[in-house]
Amino acid sequence: MNHYLKITALGLCLFTASSCDSIIDLKPTSVISANSFWNSEQDAQGALNGMYAQFRNFTQAELILLGEARSEAMSHGIQNADYRIKYFENTMTATNADRTWIELYKTVNLANLVIKYVPGISFTSEPTKNGVLAQAYAMRAFCYYVMARTWGDVPISVEPVEGYNPETTFKARNPQAEVFTLIKSDIAQSLSLFANNTFPAGRSFWSKPAVNLLKADVHLWTSRRMGGDNGDAAIALEALEDAEKSDVSLLPDFSQIFAFTNKGNKEVIFATRFADLEATTNFFADMYINPSDLPASTDADTKLAIGTPGGFNWWAPSATLRNQFSTDDQRRSASFVEVYRNDNGNRSFVTSVVLKAKGFVENGTRRFLDDIVIYRYADLVLLKAEAKNLLGQDPSAEVNQIRQRAYKDKYAAHTYVAGSRAENDEAILQERLFEFAFEGKRWWDLVRFNKAFEKVPSLKGREKDQYLLLWPLSVGTMSLNSKLTQTPGY
Repeated sequence: MNHYLKITALGLCLFTASSCDSIIDLKPTSVISANSFWNSEQDAQGALNGMYAQFRNFTQAELILLGEARSEAMSHGIQNADYRIKYFENTMTATNADRTWIELYKTVNLANLVIKYVPGISFTSEPTKNGVLAQAYAMRAFCYYVMARTWGDVPISVEPVEGYNPETTFKARNPQAEVFTLIKSDIAQSLSLFANNTFPAGRSFWSKPAVNLLKADVHLWTSRRMGGDNGDAAIALEALEDAEKSDVSLLPDFSQIFAFTNKGNKEVIFATRFADLEATTNFFADMYINPSDLPASTDADTKLAIGTPGGFNWWAPSATLRNQFSTDDQRRSASFVEVYRNDNGNRSFVTSVVLKAKGFVENGTRRFLDDIVIYRYADLVLLKAEAKNLLGQDPSAEVNQIRQRAYKDKYAAHTYVAGSRAENDEAILQERLFEFAFEGKRWWDLVRFNKAFEKVPSLKGREKDQYLLLWPLSVGTMSLNSKLTQTPGY
């Protein structure tokens, strides 16, 4: 069947946490004793699959809400943007904050269980055992990386919650610097355990190349945001060069990266798998258009691009984003389409629709079950450009590698020639906007490059309020743990 559903009924009982919202949002993992579960290689694999299934719960919606919603990429759609408005208008407060770290800590807890118990299990192959542990360390590192960029200081938990001991379930926030120390340590441990540079089938599990992408991502963040400077940039570049030795390449056709029938292609380095019977939908359904909202007078080319309507246009690509794309750029038509009404010769804008991952049609219904791509080769290329620029090297080869695909026969007019470090940074950041729109990266890119207050309309003129770069803790999270303090500024 599918690899996420291979987890046993016992595994589901053990690893499906109930609604929890203590400081790290966890209740005891199970009433099943460790002795009755952690006995075999099959148990370990079931636990690992449970960890990935839980991680999918995070990527289903939270990834874009935390990683992109506060940027300039999104705005109002046809439907009421509702709770999303406070993100792209940046009006969050301590009382209206509604995003929590629950899904991430649940995933961390499952990783902690694997890290604790798998060393004591006999495997038929030691590399297989090490690979299980490597993936758990990588997952824990990634989850903490998301949390550290989002909330700054967060509680560190490296032991699984298996009881009601307040010492393990109620923790204060650790300084962000300590969280990054753990992240880097987990990455190093993960890389030391992988046997080779290959990918698993579907590329929906952590692999050595994927962890090297994470390593580079983390070190570029600490280079820019936490005083790591050239040392961390050099580490990032080395990790990227190692990952580049794997079986990866740019697809000739940008639109095929996300095609439902082309999952696990050579551009994908790590993705969260979405498939029928495993999941019902993902965040791309919230950026499409319902049949009842598509005007009958919409032109034929737009209808062809949309195909069978589906989902809802709860929010949509903003004019700020759309107007930055050149019509020469083939990523434009592969990423979104603008919808216009044509009534009696009068053409009026209605909304825009994200086309990047539009799923498939089954029995006349559009279903949004595209994999959510966490890292892909274009990310490697542009992170490499960024690292080279920080180190005083020429990043133009990497920028142009991306542009050649984007502009094809019109590339000559868009060839990039390196300028100053600041000019190169601007070009790389802009290229990342065009390449990764709606993939859950833009907000973190803007923060990493220190450009959020410059490029997000709702943040312009608010530079004195640097606390806005982090998120407040929700009232619910705060109320359940007296050891927590609110994010400074909120």
